[in-house]
Amino acid sequence: MAAAIIRGAGLERYYEERSEYAPRPGAATGGWASAPVTSRPDGTAEVRLVVDGLRCASCVWVTEHLLQATPGVEEATVSYATGRASLRWDPDTVTLGDLAGRIAALGYRPRLLGEEGTPDRGLLIRLGVAVFCALNIMMLSVPIYLGWITSLEPRYEALFRWSTLLLATPVALWCAEPFFSGAIQGLKNRVLHMDLPIAIAIAVLYGHGVVATVTGHETYLDSLAMLVALLLAGRMLEGRSRRRAAEAALSLAASVPATVRRRTRSGVETVSASDLLEGDLIDVGAGEELAADGTVSEGTGSVRMSLITGEAEPVEVSAGSEVVAGSELLDGSLTVSVSRVGAETTLERMAAELRTAADRPVRLSSTDRIAPWFTAATLIVATATATGWWLAGDSATALSATIAVLVVACPCALALSRPLAAAAGLGAAARRGLVFRSADGLLDLDGTTTVALDKTGTVTRGELTVKRADDETLRVASGLERFSMHPIARAIVTEAVERGIPLPAGEEVREEPGSGISGSVDGRRWRLESGGPGEVVLLGEGGEAGRILLGDMVRPDSAAAVESMRASGRTVVLLTGDHEEVGRRIATEAGIDETLAGVDPEGKAEWVRARQDEGDRVTFAGDGLNDGPALAAADVGIAMGTGAASSVLVADGVISTWSLMPLVAGFRASAAAGRAIRRNQVRSIGYNILAVTAAAAGWINPLIAAILMPASSAMVIWGASRVEASMESGRA
Repeated sequence: MAAAIIRGAGLERYYEERSEYAPRPGAATGGWASAPVTSRPDGTAEVRLVVDGLRCASCVWVTEHLLQATPGVEEATVSYATGRASLRWDPDTVTLGDLAGRIAALGYRPRLLGEEGTPDRGLLIRLGVAVFCALNIMMLSVPIYLGWITSLEPRYEALFRWSTLLLATPVALWCAEPFFSGAIQGLKNRVLHMDLPIAIAIAVLYGHGVVATVTGHETYLDSLAMLVALLLAGRMLEGRSRRRAAEAALSLAASVPATVRRRTRSGVETVSASDLLEGDLIDVGAGEELAADGTVSEGTGSVRMSLITGEAEPVEVSAGSEVVAGSELLDGSLTVSVSRVGAETTLERMAAELRTAADRPVRLSSTDRIAPWFTAATLIVATATATGWWLAGDSATALSATIAVLVVACPCALALSRPLAAAAGLGAAARRGLVFRSADGLLDLDGTTTVALDKTGTVTRGELTVKRADDETLRVASGLERFSMHPIARAIVTEAVERGIPLPAGEEVREEPGSGISGSVDGRRWRLESGGPGEVVLLGEGGEAGRILLGDMVRPDSAAAVESMRASGRTVVLLTGDHEEVGRRIATEAGIDETLAGVDPEGKAEWVRARQDEGDRVTFAGDGLNDGPALAAADVGIAMGTGAASSVLVADGVISTWSLMPLVAGFRASAAAGRAIRRNQVRSIGYNILAVTAAAAGWINPLIAAILMPASSAMVIWGASRVEASMESGRA
């Protein structure tokens, strides 16, 4: 059935390019009729899916082209890096269920975003089997090697040899399968990479082991098993991040209510947020989130817009004020005239940027760039060794020397140099409070030239605090605010408690949303109201009695962290959605020279891209949902772990403490890991030149090569272990 579909679509080239058989077709799963899809203004529908079972680039090619050839499909893209597909189609011509069925008929499993299963544990299982077999083979090989000296009885020697072959067979034929697949796929795409000499060495070692077991000679199967186990361990340490636990846009979508109260001519009706149209009037009560962008037509209240602006201080809104989807109404009640809905809202545009960021391509590492040349050189030397000794009439030495060349030159040390040093750097950064999602994020950090810091929750604590107030003013104000849940009230009461001021009992307290709070304290009438940005004024019967200055406090170590980053030659910039005066004050306290104030989420991302266009490489650190686009646009995005969930998901690294100093440690760990990788690569290449030359000359037999191979890995491990010491030396 799958073959008929492929031929019917004119995609027979699939059979020429595929690297392995696809899984057997199965039925499409999921309630596709009720699946959440996005309706676009042009009448088309759009959805993003997860496609399980994509095994090679050919799988992606045939799936993408088959969908594009389906009548009614406007656009279809499939990412092999993330396993996700983006579809846009005409719902009058074809349904989502039909498209899912087409994918399933090829043998792949389409699922909705958010239904991702647990990551494939196949590599981990292969590693476990390889390690188990390698340890047992080494144990069984000891009596054989000792038998060279102590004369082991032939029957026991044969038993041990056949036992090692039995254990080595699953290692060579199943555990090493990823290396064979990679080698074959590379050859099909005319690319030489490190899987090719590894696959050849494994095949030659296993073939030699079978023949040697039958003829009673040395098998070297312990070298085979240990080689596979070490290389699989290297792949595990690389820790590729092809799959994410969830998509950041799901967190954004959860911030918008599913239903809203829409005004009609006859009253108020409850409808789905997806049914809203431009111009509709919706009612919003205290404690509710807004479902669409719009303008306040009636009512007053305090709106927390930290979701969008990242600022902790609530915004007072009234008729004519602009509000956005995802904002929370803290008090009061509003009637909002809808201006943007669905994909046009600020929140959805942010979500779109985060979804795009999830499919960012992975750059080649320096090891990947070296590998083709290294591989070609290894194969040439091995071929020349076999040919030279064969022409010299010494076929036994030809086989032994060729195997020795492949084993000793097998780029295990080169392949492990990056993951081991990166793993050491990841561990060193994590112990200091900065956890990276992948090695790429860590290694890219050292190359950045500009550090952009969000203000609220990153440079500052991210919550309102009392910055200046006398005790008496604070005492009376706390009496009025002690039972209020408003952020300003919590800041005043917290400060009074910390100062040890007894909280008086307010009487006849009345809170007026968007205006202030009034009541009696100590038998006198008082009123607390706004006195300007970041300030409240206490009014008594005789007029103004005092003022309370509120604001966000700079973290105690922010100035030291900024100074350290500037000392390393990096430009530090403060980005904030707050007023310019507030931004400059925070920047001055933190020692930051450059400030950009009054920027929205899209503005932050545009600023990052503009700096990149000028040749800068940018690290951005932030904590809110509003920082998601900038985190995605930056070369390295660092999220505060106490911030929004979606910012954590889209970031390359997460700071797990209430401090900016882990970012400084991250720069040092990145520099130390980069140095370790470069040095390990130089050591590995130097070792291989010397060892291959000796092996080709016949001075090293396969057994000595098998001993040198883990010794070269030990050299790389030693180099990686120096990452921590290099960090402590303070060289960044």
